[in-house]
Amino acid sequence: MNETPKPTPMQTPFEDVLNRTLSRIPSEIGRMIYLASTRDYNSGIYQHDGLASRFSAADAGAALKQAHCAVFQELAAFSLEELVGDLNRYIENSDEPRPEFLRAWRTLEPYRVAIPLTADPTMAQLLLSNIRIALEVLRIRQKRAEAHRSDAWQLPSPAQ
Repeated sequence: MNETPKPTPMQTPFEDVLNRTLSRIPSEIGRMIYLASTRDYNSGIYQHDGLASRFSAADAGAALKQAHCAVFQELAAFSLEELVGDLNRYIENSDEPRPEFLRAWRTLEPYRVAIPLTADPTMAQLLLSNIRIALEVLRIRQKRAEAHRSDAWQLPSPAQ
């Protein structure tokens, strides 16, 4: 039985975010997307009603901002290989078919709004560039897998 752990009196709001929420998201990019979704696009203030009910709105916002920055730093330090694997996990856990996901992300670049406001601009550009490369790697792998599947269905010619 999966019961949600109750916060202990000694648990900080940041630890609560890590233990109760982020630990359930299987990819770092998924964590960054989630944390960005708690940030108001007009004010930049992080909000989470559940966390604010256990602590305070200010403490909840500070914890979410701290977690967002920490996840960003982690992702920015990933090698390209690690980022491709992490993005692949994110895609596998989404409800979208892989080709549509890759098309949307390559076209719309929704990950751009997931960067923390306080991120170093150079690190932000590096991560955005690496995500674009990772998407291209996954797109090429997808095309190769599709080509391999279509080749497998072709019957050998009589001359073979």
